Amino acid sequence: MASRGAVTTSVMLCVCLVCVGHVLRLPARLLNDDTKRALGYPPDSLLNFTERSTRYGYPAEEHRLFTQDGYILTMFRMAGAKEGGVARAPPVILMHGLLQSADAWLDAGPSAGLAYLIADAGYDLWLGNVRGNYYSRDHVHMRPDTDPQYWNFSVDEIGLYDVPATIDYVLNYTKADKVIFLGFSQGAGAYFIMCSERPEYCNKAKLLITLAPAARQTNTKSVPYRTLTQSMNKLESVLATSGIQEVFTKGALSQEFLAFFCPLSWISQLICAKGEALFDSFHPGSISNETLRVLFGHFPAGTSVHNLARYGQSMQSERFEKFDYGKSKNLELYGSLRPPEYNLSAVTVPVTVLYGESDHLVDTEDIAWLLRRLPNVVEAVKVSDPLWNHLDVTYSSLTKQTIFPKISDYLLQYSDN
Repeated sequence: MASRGAVTTSVMLCVCLVCVGHVLRLPARLLNDDTKRALGYPPDSLLNFTERSTRYGYPAEEHRLFTQDGYILTMFRMAGAKEGGVARAPPVILMHGLLQSADAWLDAGPSAGLAYLIADAGYDLWLGNVRGNYYSRDHVHMRPDTDPQYWNFSVDEIGLYDVPATIDYVLNYTKADKVIFLGFSQGAGAYFIMCSERPEYCNKAKLLITLAPAARQTNTKSVPYRTLTQSMNKLESVLATSGIQEVFTKGALSQEFLAFFCPLSWISQLICAKGEALFDSFHPGSISNETLRVLFGHFPAGTSVHNLARYGQSMQSERFEKFDYGKSKNLELYGSLRPPEYNLSAVTVPVTVLYGESDHLVDTEDIAWLLRRLPNVVEAVKVSDPLWNHLDVTYSSLTKQTIFPKISDYLLQYSDN
């Protein structure tokens, strides 16, 4: 049997190769969409959010909003039930996780994608996109391709600026008093950060539903994820010197590689399914081959090196804290040698937590740590399927039977009609 050191070295080499592929940008795609259609690629892998939702009878609107620090975000609205009629209030915001976009909520298809299920239940659904993904890669003054400062953000800034801007836009547009906020992984962690830093926003939601919420990630079991993020933390300054601040973007070599091969049916099961299981845990029968063929047309969606470095730090600390720049810069920025902890007691909104026992990215020990610190947990639900993992939340074909009934119960309980 190979030694633990040899296995770790192999994983690090593989991750480095993947990183190089994602860093390199292609001037053009390997194949154009017409060629991919002729080869039998699934149409959903080639369509954007509004094209896909409309294709299945869910007309969607595209909205652009501005954050306080000048980032331009794109948000989508799927208003009301598919059959028409008056949408239930308050509006519902659905926020994706790390390296995802709003497309993630459609990838499992109309029978399992959480966006479709919530829209079918009659809610006014808004789907966010955080800074740096391919739908929100814009700024009032800075250009992502030429201004390195654009990429100086992490989940800290997403929570401080993106989530409040998203909530404000929905409230102003709909004239509602409050929203219901569903956050997956990073999307939930960003809401916690907002409550700590801008508590006046915390109670603009009637309810916060968190799906595998990522706060502290000390006990993450995923070796590739841990290796990737901690490597980014160590190499951030080196990469910045080389002009690399953006990674895992749509159009990068490795994303194009995945988008090229994974829609081919036999490769998606043979290679892509095993790659997905390597980063999380193996859950046979959960993510369908059709979903695997679709999702790599939209994933990964891009982020900053700084954001991945921030997650690497979260695995080395027992606290949920701001970015650690080192003692001297911490003292300059924060007035303390250590980065300040986020105040989880400020999350006063009613919170529901759903998590999986086999989640290798957000471990159950870190969920238990989080639950002891949130002051207003209405219910914490461990999914009954013992193999339920992190990526199942967005991509599983079993969503309608596993997590949606509980989500639906709480949406109905906290809705006005």
